Amino acid sequence: MHPIAFSSRLAQRHARSIVAIGLVVSLLAGLSGFLSTPPLARLDHFVLDTLLRHSTSGKPAMRTVVIDIDDVSLSALGQWPWPRYRMASLIQKIAAQKPAAIGLDVLFAEPDRSSLVNIQQTFKHDFGIDVAFDGVPEGLLDNDGYLGYEIARAGVVGSNYFYFDHVNKGAAPFASGLSFDGRRDLLTLPAASGVLVNAGAIASQTKSTGFVNNQIDEDGVLRRLPLLIGHGGEVHPNLALATVMRSLGVSSGSIEADGNGPVIHIGAHRVPIDASGFSTLRFDGPSSTYASLSAVEVLNGSVRPEDLEGKIVFIGSSAVGLNDIHNTALDPRLPGLKVQAVMAESIVNDDAIRMPSWAPLASFALCLVLGLSMAALFVVTSGVHQAVIGSLLLLLSTVLLSVVPFVRAGLFVSPGAPIVVVVTLFVAFFMTRFAIERRRARVWQRQLENARQVTIESMASVAETRDPETGAHIKRTQHYVKAIALQLRRSGAHADILTKEYIDLLFLSAPLHDIGKVGVPDHILLKSGRLTPEEFQVMKQHAEFGRRIIFSTAQRIEGDNFLIIAGEIAATHHEKWDGSGYPNGLAGENIPLSGRIMAVADIYDALISRRCYKEPFTHELATTLMRGSRGTTFDPAVLGAFFAIEGEIKAIAGRYGDEVKEVVVIGAPVRELATVQ
Repeated sequence: MHPIAFSSRLAQRHARSIVAIGLVVSLLAGLSGFLSTPPLARLDHFVLDTLLRHSTSGKPAMRTVVIDIDDVSLSALGQWPWPRYRMASLIQKIAAQKPAAIGLDVLFAEPDRSSLVNIQQTFKHDFGIDVAFDGVPEGLLDNDGYLGYEIARAGVVGSNYFYFDHVNKGAAPFASGLSFDGRRDLLTLPAASGVLVNAGAIASQTKSTGFVNNQIDEDGVLRRLPLLIGHGGEVHPNLALATVMRSLGVSSGSIEADGNGPVIHIGAHRVPIDASGFSTLRFDGPSSTYASLSAVEVLNGSVRPEDLEGKIVFIGSSAVGLNDIHNTALDPRLPGLKVQAVMAESIVNDDAIRMPSWAPLASFALCLVLGLSMAALFVVTSGVHQAVIGSLLLLLSTVLLSVVPFVRAGLFVSPGAPIVVVVTLFVAFFMTRFAIERRRARVWQRQLENARQVTIESMASVAETRDPETGAHIKRTQHYVKAIALQLRRSGAHADILTKEYIDLLFLSAPLHDIGKVGVPDHILLKSGRLTPEEFQVMKQHAEFGRRIIFSTAQRIEGDNFLIIAGEIAATHHEKWDGSGYPNGLAGENIPLSGRIMAVADIYDALISRRCYKEPFTHELATTLMRGSRGTTFDPAVLGAFFAIEGEIKAIAGRYGDEVKEVVVIGAPVRELATVQ
């Protein structure tokens, strides 16, 4: 088989069209990537998730631990919410193990109604009764105050939650206890209109806080956390960031810029963020990678000191009823408590994912380069395999330009738009080249058909220069043959042979039926009277001459070709149904169908045409002679098809006449039929 190939050169207008298509697709894809439209964003998410899954270390997280108020703890110590004194006791137990910092991923916005002081106030208000409690330490009368006291004593980082849909009326100015200066002009942070904080007795004693907001992507997956949010003219930190700052002993950070965009400088660490203050989560593995201790174990004193000492601790709950569960690239059910641990580990390990500020522009430029490269590839390539391999190499290069920076430097450069350019242009250009080549093939096919027709007509003209028969004879027999073949097909005869292609070739080949006459001497070919038996023997050789001439040419053409049928016709159109014909005395079905059809057409036209040895017969006399030779000279079925379209035959004879008047010649029918043979 021949390899599939394009033409080696394209017309300039086609080449310009391909380049124009490449530019338009590149610009549209680059612009869509620059604007992060949803379809391309989904592709970017898929690539990022794949990179995150395949770049995890798999090693247990060493710098953080979470204290989980899990279902086991709730079952053992009572349902949520726990009394504030129990939370205070939990913090006290943790602080005793000297962790680096404690972050409390729980909000206590409402006062604890189980506090003894609240009970006293309720009885006084509702019943006017003063209730006293004997033997209770002063600090335990107010659970919120007690919790606030333990939070302050342990330096716990508290939680808050920003919202953006309404304003706190009459609320006091909120301060996180942490500040950020430097290049704040680099950022366009989400601006919160309000904030939810702990109850007053707790909030007043909490020295620093961090927000617990997060933002899910449109496909329901959590990939990024806001590390900074603006509120009240100040910049406030995320709980993970605030807790890490506490572990470092710093109360302020600085916004700086490097070659990849803004960073938060805290202590010796630089945390990369985007202009909106978001940072991408970097996972060491699934949820089990991040150490977790049950709160009930801590309260029971069954944890080892080394489990907490020097660690950044987050207190929260993964209990099913609280529904703080997130779908992430590594774990479809990651507790929100561990999300804080993931971010804190990333900050202290300095391995956070970076979305460089130059990435959108680089992606746009890459789209243009790929568009022009794909256009050049499909303009100059001459093979489909070359086009496919070239496109795959460009696609692989695009993927590597995203993978290598991610693996080596944690930089994620969006490959979505460039991938779309390569794939879209491959399909578009392949279809365009296919359409161009198909059109070229049709033009080439027409040229081949024209060349074939010219070849046949040229070969037939050679015979015409020596044969007294006219070119009109060739036209008439050509159309007789086609008309008879079509009638046979309509009647259902020889349906397996008489395909459209076969009939077309029959029509093209008919003019060569007497090409062998070029080998007959002039004194025989042009003799005006009857041929002697010896001369007739020489004349009969023209059938064999025709077969040899045509088949010698056919052997030089690879595969099946139009000259095969031409050779059959030349060799067998003088064979007779009863086997008395020449040159091989074939009989019945042994005579090729093409030869049997040609015999009817040729003899009819010879009878009605002027020859150097005879005048033309009338149609009626010619057909009378032919009816008398049914089953002897002619195949009965072919002759029947001839007479079924007798009107069409007469019309063909009239359309391609020799422009001579018919002359009636009286003679013996059998003798005259033999003469034209």
